[in-house]
Amino acid sequence: MEMSFRWYGQDDPVTLEQIRQIPGMVGIVTAIYDIAVGDVWPYEKIIELKQNVETHGLKLNVIESVPVHEDIKMGLDTRDRWIANYKETLRNLSKAGIKTVCYNFMPVFDWTRSQLDAPLADGSNSLLYDDKLVKGIDPLSGELQLPGWDLSYQTDDLRKIIDHYQTITEQDLMDNLIYFLKEVVPVAEEEDVLLAIHPDDPPWPIFGLPRVITNKENVQYLLQTVDSPNNGITFCTGSYGANPANDLIEIIEAAKGRIHFVHARNIKWTGELSFQETSHLTRDGSIDMALVIKKLHDIGFNGPIRPDHGRMIWGEQGRPGYGLYDRALGATYLNGIIDTLNME
Repeated sequence: MEMSFRWYGQDDPVTLEQIRQIPGMVGIVTAIYDIAVGDVWPYEKIIELKQNVETHGLKLNVIESVPVHEDIKMGLDTRDRWIANYKETLRNLSKAGIKTVCYNFMPVFDWTRSQLDAPLADGSNSLLYDDKLVKGIDPLSGELQLPGWDLSYQTDDLRKIIDHYQTITEQDLMDNLIYFLKEVVPVAEEEDVLLAIHPDDPPWPIFGLPRVITNKENVQYLLQTVDSPNNGITFCTGSYGANPANDLIEIIEAAKGRIHFVHARNIKWTGELSFQETSHLTRDGSIDMALVIKKLHDIGFNGPIRPDHGRMIWGEQGRPGYGLYDRALGATYLNGIIDTLNME
């Protein structure tokens, strides 16, 4: 497996110089963050980003993410324009030699938590999701803003979009996703690009919005309906694992050969549909990380894997979930598991 690290570009407090010093680190997972959602990513900007990463002795191996425009998710008449742009971005990424693209199909909001610095017993803090608290949050109030969210919408625009989603069922959303994939996957095949959809995080509806990449059955449906090796998934342990009803080993088996990217993090269930993120160790959370990595190893997964959200430890201040220290510890832990499995 190709150990990799999320980097948020020049504004990230974590630098490429620091990432390079993590033992066994190979790849960088990043994106271009100053292009409006839906616009074409220019080849020149992609090359500039890639060369910057390579100058530091690392490889830009995954783009996370190329965002999908809301018009596509909502199935509006204008979606074909945005899909054409998406295809062009895939062609430009391929031309630059970048062959794995992570994306998601979550309506409006990306990953969601109710607290960004919830204390843990060891004195560190981490991201927490409390279902009761989230149910009490009005997303239009502006009281909750998270790093993964698109904040470009004005409140009135956001209200219209959320209102429109009230007419969209989960099946409608899945149909819109299939429409999108049937358009872009042929381009991905031509360009040898692997598309890897990230699960919904958390894997259940929030704020009255539908979510569809939530469980094994929906993953199977997605992969079978658009049956191409270039149509795959990002297997995120913490996202799928947030729902105790999801059997991670069964999901890996169901997506065998179509897992193109892995996010590895641990979470501890704290109540029904509630959880807090922990260190990556099996013993600290509710997910058997060693067993999950073994299953990935057993099915022959050798693609990019990154330690996902970490705790904030040793007084570090920074982007919630994306500090340096605990993710570096996570990479070392994962590499230890992988090295041991490779000896068998």
